Amino acid sequence: MPTTDLRELPRLEDATVVVPAPGDGPGNWSGAASAVLEDGTYWLAYRSRRPLTEGRGVSTVVARSDDGVHFVTVAEVRREAFGAASFERPVLLRRPDGGWRLYLSCATPDSKHWWIEALDAVTPEQVPAGTRTVVLPGSERVAVKDPVITVRDAGRAAADGEPDEPWELWLCCHPLDVVGAEDRMTTRRLVSADGLTWHDRGEVLSGTAGRWDARGARVTAVVERNPLTVLYDGRPDAASNWHETTGLARWDGLRLQPVGEQDVLRSPYGDGAFRYVCLVNEPDGSRRFYFEAARPDGAHDLYTALVAR
Repeated sequence: MPTTDLRELPRLEDATVVVPAPGDGPGNWSGAASAVLEDGTYWLAYRSRRPLTEGRGVSTVVARSDDGVHFVTVAEVRREAFGAASFERPVLLRRPDGGWRLYLSCATPDSKHWWIEALDAVTPEQVPAGTRTVVLPGSERVAVKDPVITVRDAGRAAADGEPDEPWELWLCCHPLDVVGAEDRMTTRRLVSADGLTWHDRGEVLSGTAGRWDARGARVTAVVERNPLTVLYDGRPDAASNWHETTGLARWDGLRLQPVGEQDVLRSPYGDGAFRYVCLVNEPDGSRRFYFEAARPDGAHDLYTALVAR
């Protein structure tokens, strides 16, 4: 299998807006999306965010599309239903038993703490009223959010280097030990038999001093399995919080190691943000990427781009 290189990543100039920001100006963001292609239908879950003075991440939206570009909203979960101060990146996926699950990143009010909760339902349209489970509560020492989750196909044995348990999670962790520095982030890898009870396999990615990702590194998508290659976003300093840019990392047998010395995906507009990249693999071998990127007025739109291999 050919190895993904920088030419096979999405570019803003080739992208189409899928969901525009909910308003004009900084702090208005549509994005932090996850996407899945099931039986010819594209499903998208994303966070709608307003400025700090208007409530931050106010809802998680579930939408469907026949072409991967034009989406229709089928469900919405409001932060108030979870007692959350804000939502961030969700994950929508089809469970091996045929049902659907929506994972939500939830902010604890008056705190830097985050937790992850799941909603299980028969269909994506029913997830707002689904069965709730606190999946990863976080702790006084760490906030957990922005999961990236894959599930191995039923009946397929684990390949070399894959976990024995079919569910795999790349978890963004924010240490809470230093007041005012809670924006720092690393990524840990977890595995599970059912996607509800998780086993921590340790830290696998962190920032590198002096680089564009020095302040933190967050896995956003698994690009390929052999060799294991991921997209991740990060930032050089605290002032760049919420303005992450994106690069590649590969597994060296113990950890994920960055590919290249510079950030490779950046918006030329606004705060430069190009983050939360995810993808679906098309039947013809191409990849459809979704990502959140800054526009000239500082708002963030949710984009898609189709990249041939």
